[in-house]
Amino acid sequence: MTNHTAEPNPTMNFTGFPGAGLRFLRDLAANNNADWFKPRRDEYEATVRGPMIALVADLLTLAAARKLPLNGDPEKAIFRIHRDVRFSKDKRPYKTHCGASLTRTGTKLASGLFYIHIEPGACFVDAGFWHPEPAALDRLRQRILTWPERFIDVVKALDTNGIPLAEDEDATKRLPRGCEAGKGTDVEPFLKHRNLTARTPLSDADVRDAGLPMRLFDRYLAALPLLEFGWAAADG
Repeated sequence: MTNHTAEPNPTMNFTGFPGAGLRFLRDLAANNNADWFKPRRDEYEATVRGPMIALVADLLTLAAARKLPLNGDPEKAIFRIHRDVRFSKDKRPYKTHCGASLTRTGTKLASGLFYIHIEPGACFVDAGFWHPEPAALDRLRQRILTWPERFIDVVKALDTNGIPLAEDEDATKRLPRGCEAGKGTDVEPFLKHRNLTARTPLSDADVRDAGLPMRLFDRYLAALPLLEFGWAAADG
């Protein structure tokens, strides 16, 4: 795994996710309709999207200072507030959280991502592989089978750093086809996962702190062993 040398921290511009932004998201949850949101679009931009752009920009600055694979455009990395309701019974038009995704390529949904989720009472940061394409998931599973000890070392490192692999509600009940060699081994439970992510919950007070970019960057560094393991599978 790569040894990343720390350098002095660059200047940060994020001053904390404002209480007004969290209140806006709470109010949106109670008034999830266009009549309420449209007159308040500028408030959303100023108190929710703007602070998230600053947070993402600081994370990218920290990564660039250490020549680490974390890339993206601060504005394009943020997911749109509008929900896709075309195939959903839930027709509420807006998300009641703000999310952003950074990857090694800069493409928002590339394999192996670092995701930030701001939602009153349910903030978190996630790192890893979420809903990979079937071929990519198969390559990841085969790498776990080929290097089981190395993968268990990754799992132990995540545990040590306080970001254990998340339980996967989408996990299969049986070993997937092609993974039979893992039966009865330490990696068997992980071969059943469809998602391999390490999550850190954040309190509302955490996200209001101006030190959040460095805190999230530390979580990214802690999750790098998992990301690098998966990227190696993707790269063949």
